[in-house]
Amino acid sequence: MAFTPAWRNFKRMQDLTAVAAGLIYAAAVVHALGQPSAGTERALLWTVLSPAAFLGVSLAIPLLVAPFRRGLTRYVWMSFRGGFGQTVGSVLFGAFLLFAVAVFFYLRATWEAVAGFVGPNVFSAYAAGIGILAAQAILVRDLEKAPEVRKLIED
Repeated sequence: MAFTPAWRNFKRMQDLTAVAAGLIYAAAVVHALGQPSAGTERALLWTVLSPAAFLGVSLAIPLLVAPFRRGLTRYVWMSFRGGFGQTVGSVLFGAFLLFAVAVFFYLRATWEAVAGFVGPNVFSAYAAGIGILAAQAILVRDLEKAPEVRKLIED
């Protein structure tokens, strides 16, 4: 089955956005673990273990709870119809947003490492965002299976 170039680009952009967010997260964890004020056990708790729960919940809810699944699927379809990830401008804008969030995340993670990782933090919020991005990438594949969508995205 061959899809239109627009659909392939959109699908690729969804995947790359989720992967890029994951790499940004991994870099922030490595950076936080390198802070002298952060003990390794405590740093792992607030950068990996606690955020993993947020990632899991934010990934599972849109995939398992029907109203959320329908809503996010509709959002993904509207994003495709709106041209996200299909033009140079939208790709550059998406890259800029990821870069801006990466800078914010890096600065905030540094501050939290110095402060000692007290309570829920930016790592948990960012992990939840990665869960949503991953859910969107998964739902793109579900959209491909819908007969009414297939008619519009097949070459």
